[in-house]
Amino acid sequence: MADTRDFLLEIGTEEMPSAPLINAAKQLPKLVEKGLDDAGLSHGSVRVISSPRRLAALVSDVAMATESVHEVKRGPAASIAFDADGNPTKAAMGFARKFGIDAADLARRVDSDGREYVFAERNIPSRPAMPILSKLSHDVIAQIEWPNYRSQRWGSEHETFVRPIRWLCVLLGSEVVPVTYADVTSSNTTRGHRVLAPGDHVVSEPADYEKVLEDAYVLDAPKRAEVIRQQVAKIEAERGGARVDMPKRTFDEVVNLCEWPTSLVGFFDEEFLKVPHEIICESMLSNQRYFPIYDADGELTREFVVVSNANPACSATVIDGNERVVRARLDDAKFFYDEDLKVPMDEFVERLDKVVFQEKLGTVRQKVTRMEAIAPAVATAAGADAQTVSHATHAAHLAKADLVSQAVVEFTNQQGVMGGYYAKAAGEPDDVCVAIREHYRPRFAGDDLPSNLVGTCVAIADKLDTVCGIFAIDEPPTGSSDPFAVRRAAIGIINMLRALPTVHLKPLIALALGSYKEQGLSFDADKVAASVEKFFQGRLAAIARDEKIAPDVIQAVSAVGVIDPDEFLRRAHALDAARSERPELFEDLATAYARAAHLADPKLGSDVDEALLGDSERALLDAVKKGEADVSAALAAGDFDAACAALANLRDPIDTFFTDVLVMDPDPSIRDNRLRILNRFSGVFGDVADIGALSKKK
Repeated sequence: MADTRDFLLEIGTEEMPSAPLINAAKQLPKLVEKGLDDAGLSHGSVRVISSPRRLAALVSDVAMATESVHEVKRGPAASIAFDADGNPTKAAMGFARKFGIDAADLARRVDSDGREYVFAERNIPSRPAMPILSKLSHDVIAQIEWPNYRSQRWGSEHETFVRPIRWLCVLLGSEVVPVTYADVTSSNTTRGHRVLAPGDHVVSEPADYEKVLEDAYVLDAPKRAEVIRQQVAKIEAERGGARVDMPKRTFDEVVNLCEWPTSLVGFFDEEFLKVPHEIICESMLSNQRYFPIYDADGELTREFVVVSNANPACSATVIDGNERVVRARLDDAKFFYDEDLKVPMDEFVERLDKVVFQEKLGTVRQKVTRMEAIAPAVATAAGADAQTVSHATHAAHLAKADLVSQAVVEFTNQQGVMGGYYAKAAGEPDDVCVAIREHYRPRFAGDDLPSNLVGTCVAIADKLDTVCGIFAIDEPPTGSSDPFAVRRAAIGIINMLRALPTVHLKPLIALALGSYKEQGLSFDADKVAASVEKFFQGRLAAIARDEKIAPDVIQAVSAVGVIDPDEFLRRAHALDAARSERPELFEDLATAYARAAHLADPKLGSDVDEALLGDSERALLDAVKKGEADVSAALAAGDFDAACAALANLRDPIDTFFTDVLVMDPDPSIRDNRLRILNRFSGVFGDVADIGALSKKK
């Protein structure tokens, strides 16, 4: 069994920012493992240990040397490798070069098949691990990438890192692996907590590393996270069901701002509770990384949690300092809010004329005008009463007003939210205030939809205006480039319209494009409308795939040009279910439809001369007439299951027709009459789906 030792590479630095530290902790094990594998050093698992001042890889069971290797590779036949004079050919030289030897060193011998081949042999001696690990450590440090962060340089060398490196602890077993990076040389010492255990701490071997850190008041990231959660749970329990708001992103950052966490509770002045809690909480979370505390009823309290990295004995001083800091921050938030309340919302709306929506699409004020046309159209189509339609128009008018408020300029994540507060303070109807607050929904996959119809109408108007505008200037999303989040907007519209089956998308697209025309934008309206409709159809197909609908069913429904989300997806589900329940029937029906559609001649029309019909022809025509009536009634009622059942009833008559009847009869009048029957047969399917897409591809 090979002799092995544990390996430790610790990079000690000035405090690293949280986001790049998290990213580097993901890169490090891959880089170390690849370096070991490429060098041929066997090893066990690779673990990462990190804190704001260190990034370390701990590798178990690293071999003390690589295995010696004796390689033999068979090359081309000797007759190909050498010419008649015994000189190596290009084939031999290429084979030798690939194997790293000279062609003259190739051996010739007869293999088991009785033919003579050339062979390349190479002996790779065992190499000790120490020099391999020395080079690997230097290279790994240099290879770590810091996207969106500028690396720093220090000392007299040109090597860089995200923050200056202050020490390197690199061990193979109890031996120090010699590594030098940017004037810093490796040793067997690490450093403890800056305040609680300053200075060097000896690591006798990698197995002791974590214990040395804990004794020096440094915990690994998972342990820090668990300690914070336990401390916060205690704080919540002490307050009888209170809840500490710890968004994951902020929590992860806080974990990487400390090495020995202590969760403390501070207070802010009660007057700040009069300010909308959203900007109070955002100020605390984003600026100071404090966690707000809500009471058992969900109301914001004066308390907040701050996670300290200082000496726990100094907690009172830490709390006092943070309370003074938060007071200044919240003073700013309160000032912005109070000043915004002094400005009428209509004045904010007019100020939007100086805010550019998109260079070619004009200002946000112009966007508001377009939204004011679309929102009531959505409400009307949804069957809303006159008051709701009026409120939808008014909410669209005020929806973007807060973009020029001081609070939103400072706290951009609160756009819409602050508008809702300002509208309420101005005495606007409740459904208008809620609509303004929620009209950006859904902001991402899985997000809540607007909670009322007025908000839904404004949200659709906002998103559809963006989608149509971007297509009108011929800058649709391509690949990963989607600066205006058009894909997300389209999916949001689809999710909202699924709950509004009476609202049709095509007229809204035409209305949105017409609004751009009225404002002087030049484009081909029909061409752009077709592009937008195709775009929505592509989003619907993607959603249908996510809902496990078969690809050929999606293709069949897409072919008839349906883009209303509720109708498209219910048709697709109904057809998919019907085909799953009776697969052979629908396969035969699809084949028959494809044959009929291939033979049909639309120029002949569908006016059948019944005097020329035989029994099978008449039976098919009667079935088609019934199918037309049944499908029409089913579609009118939105009953797509019934529509699919009506189509299924045409299978036997069409099969009998093709068995008994020669469609291409020599008599032109009979032939044309039979083709008219097929035209009419194909037409029954046209409003439901392209059933031919369900036939198996041969």
